[in-house]
Amino acid sequence: KQGYDGFTAGGSLKTYAAMMKSLDDGIGRVMSSLERAKLNRDTLVIFTSDNGGERFSYNWPFSGEKGVVLEGGIRVPAIARWTGVIPGGRSTEQVAITMDWTATILAATQTAHDPGYPLDGHDLLPVIRGMRAAYERKLFWRHGKQDAVRRGKWKYVNDGERQYLFDLSIDQREQSDFKEKHPDVIRQLRSEFQEWQSHVLPRPEARG
Repeated sequence: KQGYDGFTAGGSLKTYAAMMKSLDDGIGRVMSSLERAKLNRDTLVIFTSDNGGERFSYNWPFSGEKGVVLEGGIRVPAIARWTGVIPGGRSTEQVAITMDWTATILAATQTAHDPGYPLDGHDLLPVIRGMRAAYERKLFWRHGKQDAVRRGKWKYVNDGERQYLFDLSIDQREQSDFKEKHPDVIRQLRSEFQEWQSHVLPRPEARG
């Protein structure tokens, strides 16, 4: 308990530590209840977040925070547990996005989705269960005036003022802009974003 009585520009470390302990204790109670009720083999438990840390958070080794499309704002870990179904003690580098959990839960419960509303996400169970290797895919983000596309090691970012091309295989902090060295790559990713954007709702108008 020592060492949590200081403050940062973002708030109290003591309060933050108490919140984390409360969260951990709450999850522990849920998991214990599932085991006591013998429901742990019939329950897929997912623990994750929909965005990176708030401002002043420690998002190392990434740059950015909640509200921006840099890795610090969009890359989060995820933990999935399903006793007897998902092997324990393993991890995957599969690139995924929040919408994948809808497809994954539907598959886990053997529930068909309405064909009139195609799913945006992928079923992650084959990868999580170790039945399929991680695979490459394209992901798109749009937040305010910001755009981003991830395909393999390449990531295109438009922050509303400038455009960037990052190679995440060697630069997870997104510090080195490769657009001058690889103009064909940024041109292709920008075109793919525009194609994707033509199939989604227009950007909401900013409110003054």
